[in-house]
Amino acid sequence: MGITIGLIFVSFLKLTSKIDPMRTIALSILTLLFATTVSAQTLFKTGSTELDNDLTIINKEAKTDLGLFKTDLSVEFGVSVGKIDNLLNMKMEPGEIYLSLEISKIGGRSLDDVVKCYKSNKDKGWGYIAKEMGIKPGSAEFHELKGNSKNKKNKGNSGSKGGSNGSSNKGNSGKGNSGKGKK
Repeated sequence: MGITIGLIFVSFLKLTSKIDPMRTIALSILTLLFATTVSAQTLFKTGSTELDNDLTIINKEAKTDLGLFKTDLSVEFGVSVGKIDNLLNMKMEPGEIYLSLEISKIGGRSLDDVVKCYKSNKDKGWGYIAKEMGIKPGSAEFHELKGNSKNKKNKGNSGSKGGSNGSSNKGNSGKGNSGKGKK
């Protein structure tokens, strides 16, 4: 989309180049930079702006230390680093790999099923893929997916930061033992 807008704008600039050639050149460069930036950003299209933003941050942080990110996912989800490398070689972004693993875990589907659905439907977005994998918008599972992504974003690459081991705290107030039990 950004490239299309850029091409239209550059065409307009060519028509108006008789006005100020230096201005036309400067605007052309800015348009090209804008088009490149817009087209390079991964659009997750989950149906949730908050989740999309969290995944964008996860994606960006993962790229700062891809080795740590792969190790973290391997430990957190019990998948080999080789499998993660295969997904990267398929041109999946780190945020997409993380989301695939979460959908697999929460939806109770194999990672291969999620990736197969991704290959067939990536143009429809991750919201569609999650729905196909049994995670409906607004459901408890979708809220779990959003919560897990927010926690991942807040921890950065390493699941060991922040004192959490990545496990769920459902039904646990986090206050620990009150000391009123049998000794």
